Amino acid sequence: MIKLLRVDHRLLHGQVAFSWTSHLSADCILLASDSLLQDELRMTSVKLARPSGIKLVVKNIEDSIQAIQSGVTDKYKLFIVTDTIAGAVKIAQAAHLNQINLGGTKSAPDKKKLSKAIYVTEEEEALLRLCLRENIELEIQMIPSEKKINAQTIL
Repeated sequence: MIKLLRVDHRLLHGQVAFSWTSHLSADCILLASDSLLQDELRMTSVKLARPSGIKLVVKNIEDSIQAIQSGVTDKYKLFIVTDTIAGAVKIAQAAHLNQINLGGTKSAPDKKKLSKAIYVTEEEEALLRLCLRENIELEIQMIPSEKKINAQTIL
């Protein structure tokens, strides 16, 4: 069962990994990223951030979608984290999910600030608007104890 699909450019890190995993009662974290598998340093850091007793799986976006659609993830209380909005939208559409949690995206000169931790390009903003049209709820929330912000009110 998919507990949450989250966008966080840092993927898995300290307090967020522990607070979200605990909050969701997740027993498996799927890191869905097209760039992570090619970066040994990042792979090492996310492995170190894995909470004890929680299964950690790293796949690219397409392999993540195939795993979800095949049913092999059904036995887990699955927390999916991806580092891009585009990746999250692909997964949400393919898995027929109705919610995406926006936790953090990198700031850049070509990006518009939506909240204190969410920055989007024009293309990403268009993808988020597409989600809203497809009735995929977008919530901005860095940690579970923070109040959720409905992204529709910002877009």
